[in-house]
Amino acid sequence: MSATPSSNTTMRADLLNRLAEPQEYDLAVVGGGATGLGVALDAAARGFRVVLIESHDFAKGTSSRATKLLHGGVRYLAQGNISLVREALHERTTLLRNAPHLAQPLAFVMPSYKWWETPFYGAGLTAYDFLAGKAGLGKTEFLSAAETQRLVPRVAPAGLKGGVKYWDGQFDDARLALSIARTAASKGALLVNYCAAKSLTYMDGKISGLECEDTLSGRQFTIRAKCVVNATGVWVDGLREKDGAANPNDGRSPTKPMVAPSQGVHIVVDREFLGGDTALMVPKTQDGRVLFAVPWLGKVILGTTDTPRADLDREPKPFKEELDFILRESARYLTKAPAHSDIRSIWVGLRPLVKSQADDGENTKTISREHTVLVSRSGLVTVTGGKWTTYRAMAEDVLAKCADHQLIDSRPAGVTENLRLQGAQGGEVAQSAMAAPQGAHSYGWDYAAVLALEGAQNEIAPGLTEAMVRYAARYEYAIKVEDVLARRCRMLFLDARLAASVAVKVAEILEEETGMSSECQEFVALARQYMEIPV
Repeated sequence: MSATPSSNTTMRADLLNRLAEPQEYDLAVVGGGATGLGVALDAAARGFRVVLIESHDFAKGTSSRATKLLHGGVRYLAQGNISLVREALHERTTLLRNAPHLAQPLAFVMPSYKWWETPFYGAGLTAYDFLAGKAGLGKTEFLSAAETQRLVPRVAPAGLKGGVKYWDGQFDDARLALSIARTAASKGALLVNYCAAKSLTYMDGKISGLECEDTLSGRQFTIRAKCVVNATGVWVDGLREKDGAANPNDGRSPTKPMVAPSQGVHIVVDREFLGGDTALMVPKTQDGRVLFAVPWLGKVILGTTDTPRADLDREPKPFKEELDFILRESARYLTKAPAHSDIRSIWVGLRPLVKSQADDGENTKTISREHTVLVSRSGLVTVTGGKWTTYRAMAEDVLAKCADHQLIDSRPAGVTENLRLQGAQGGEVAQSAMAAPQGAHSYGWDYAAVLALEGAQNEIAPGLTEAMVRYAARYEYAIKVEDVLARRCRMLFLDARLAASVAVKVAEILEEETGMSSECQEFVALARQYMEIPV
């Protein structure tokens, strides 16, 4: 499954020609984030005929804006939700095994400034270890003040009593999404980004497919499918409303919204503010929220917030009070407080928090693992909620629900349990990539194919070569500058000013490869937004 000039090409014309071919799919998935891609991969791996469309780029929304943590959910222990913690810990291990080039163990330290915090949090984390069992990544350790400072050199020393060290996982969310997409493609799925669902089609009151549009050319397509899965994250209610409007006289009450969006803000600063490779986690700040300081790709992510938001902006902006909270709380726990001038990038994601669903004539099932799967009377399958760590389990639940409603036939689950994702197939090349320049490790086994392309030695910026841009265009579905600088490499999320400075060069290579507009000026304007300080 390594990328060669003859395999897994993602050139636009080929994808659209395949989309235009007359056939009936078993499954049409709308939404190219973690959930939709996971469903497409699981279904394709079981041998179903699968098509997935995404109105923007893969992982453009929430799925590229996570805190980059694979976790079992320590906070669920306090709620007594043991089954959820066990499942998440199992899925964490599965993902670490199936995508070692994109996900690795990460040590965390909880600093203690009160005498009772070390034994209190340590007891909970010891229970976390017990639940993990063989899936554990490292033993929880009780730390002295000196040991805490050794692991987190920039932790505030005044009043420090000690700390607790524990282990969880870290990953590159957008690159993982792309790896899942390419693995699904290798199993026969057709995936098309920048292709928007415009309407659903029906036969005898049941969904028979959908109409979609290539947003880059305006070209229209009709997709016939036995089952349509709505996996558009915080935007699922849009397609659900279209489904309800298409059947106004079937006796149902109006479609009730499923999602209450919540906004999470992250800011990125230089590595020196943390001073090491161990993450800092404050379980309870002054207002009760959690604060992370997480090393990631040579920088440090500070966050996150959790603020209700009414709109569904594709590029939400941080509220001033959110930024002030992160900076203020960081100053309490770090020896050098980050200032506005130290911020390299600010990025915001919308989380799909699922509302409680009363019986409105739809067949609803809320699963006790954060996500919800719902099937309408016309057969639209909607899934939302959940988290990156459990994307694979969510996909299995969706397909089980589809089979329960006889939208697809029932086939054995578990096919993705030991399925290595794109780039994870060869240890030797993967190890050489890990030792290569920053960013190269995310290709894993495929790094050899990147090195074989023109411009492999021509660095555009640290961690980005001309060959990487060409590879993104040929094999990774990239069309726009934003696709490359935000998600194929993570420069926009790490240093927005640097990303803006190389946009023109990236655009030249992309347009040479694709023959299409790369929207360079639009990206430069977006990069400015990632630098803006709210007032």
